[in-house]
Amino acid sequence: MSEKLQKVLARAGFGSRRELERWIAAGRVKVNGQIATVGDRVDDSDKVTVDGKRLAPQQKTRDSRRVILYNKPEDEISTRKDPEGRPTVFDKLPPLRHGRWVSIGRLDINTSGLLLFTTDGELANRLTHPRSQIEREYAVRVMGEVSPEMVQAMHAGVMIDDHLCRFTDIQHYGGEGINQWYHVVLMEGRNREVRKLWESQGLKVSRLKRVRFGPIFIPSSVKRGQFQELAKPEIDKLVKMLT
Repeated sequence: MSEKLQKVLARAGFGSRRELERWIAAGRVKVNGQIATVGDRVDDSDKVTVDGKRLAPQQKTRDSRRVILYNKPEDEISTRKDPEGRPTVFDKLPPLRHGRWVSIGRLDINTSGLLLFTTDGELANRLTHPRSQIEREYAVRVMGEVSPEMVQAMHAGVMIDDHLCRFTDIQHYGGEGINQWYHVVLMEGRNREVRKLWESQGLKVSRLKRVRFGPIFIPSSVKRGQFQELAKPEIDKLVKMLT
């Protein structure tokens, strides 16, 4: 069965489909020795090269898909490289002989917790697409008094940056004084959405940690700055959400 060339390259971890379409248009990709064009389709028998380097056989790429869970500390950024020289979430990941790690979504610099990476760029794209509707759960420490009306408003939805944003679940987890802990769940991962929802109610988020992505929870055994490879049954749970 043939697939679009950019999809095959994305699965191998080279980048997003849109980015790879630009690579193809720039003549960086060849199929069976010929310069590829956007829209080309390939199957398992085709030989694909990127900048002269041979792509691993597609069947091998599909069978060797890897996913790791990383416990992101605060003060790390989610880009691959930073012009300012700040530490990034990619710095501590294990090296790969082929392909590269692709992050499944992002966390801003002041947010800690669960971040997933995969060698399958196509899987990353599908898991982060809004139509996938995958739950993300966060532990939030809020400064200020939270009223039932505020909770109801965030459940019902608030217009933020021309988007209706809402939590599908809000649970109080206790706290001391003006600092109270909540667990919240949302279905999309727009930039700073959790913080902006609380701020829309006049409240300040002082700590934010992601504790779950879909069926994957962050285990207590994985400390800040550490990673753990997911077993095949856990990876299969992620894939199953897309079927």
